[in-house]
Amino acid sequence: MTEVHIGRLVGASLHQAIGEWLPQRLDFYENWLHSEGLRDGSIGVAPLMAVLGFLRTEGDGYGRVVERAGQLSAEWSLMSLSPMRQRIIRLLPRRLRVRAALRVAAEISETAGSRSRFIVEGRGKSARVKVTASVFCQVRGVQAAPLCGFYSALAVATLSHFGLPAVAQIDGCRAMGAEACIIDLVLESAQPATETAVAA
Repeated sequence: MTEVHIGRLVGASLHQAIGEWLPQRLDFYENWLHSEGLRDGSIGVAPLMAVLGFLRTEGDGYGRVVERAGQLSAEWSLMSLSPMRQRIIRLLPRRLRVRAALRVAAEISETAGSRSRFIVEGRGKSARVKVTASVFCQVRGVQAAPLCGFYSALAVATLSHFGLPAVAQIDGCRAMGAEACIIDLVLESAQPATETAVAA
């Protein structure tokens, strides 16, 4: 079996999110999310699993941190997305724009683990995302609550960037015993996909 690789973006976004939501605990988490590893992208699966394991003991801190990390991962990645590609997506009819935006979200999600897959199914005014091999949901015991808030936040932030506000609901999670993580996205009223948003 090939080794799972964790992208630099995930470690950096978790570090930033912990700094925002659990600033008094940041020094502790920097034992694994240290500056050298964040700089050269050498933080591996074991340190990341340690961080996620300790975050799960932080009460609602886990959900807040991983959701914020998902938002940050989307925002930072979209800043480096080709302006031409962004303009093309914004010019698409709404239905095609949803699929194109979620394709971008899928590309970003692969930074969370080289074996992670983000499969999108369109459903008119809604969409369903299936995440396989989620590194966030790799736990030994069955959990009482879903752990894949990173992906739901990432998807919502990416859709919003393209003028497609949405609400996410996690319908299944590997950590809770499901075969894959299932995220249902209900699209709200469309917002104009303005050029100003490209620079946001």
